[in-house]
Amino acid sequence: MEQAVIAALLVVGLIIGAGVGASYARAKRGWTDYQTIRTSVPGARRNAWLAIRGVVLKLAVIALLLVGAAAYAASGGGEERAGPTPSATPTPSHRAGR
Repeated sequence: MEQAVIAALLVVGLIIGAGVGASYARAKRGWTDYQTIRTSVPGARRNAWLAIRGVVLKLAVIALLLVGAAAYAASGGGEERAGPTPSATPTPSHRAGR
């Protein structure tokens, strides 16, 4: 009878110990991951801002080029001025009503 109680206590102790050990291992891994990420966050934040800055700079250059092209086209740049346009008066053979 005494051996059965000792065996039962041993099984209960092993189950509780396995649960506590697994929880401790999980907490230890989580703490290690937290410390690793915590030290890498400033570098990651800096890299993210550098990437955003690069994209914004490229967009600003593209927008500047588009505005410049639109202003150039609106001012009629590059086009030679044409002479007077031919009149639209009908010739005697094409008069209306005859």
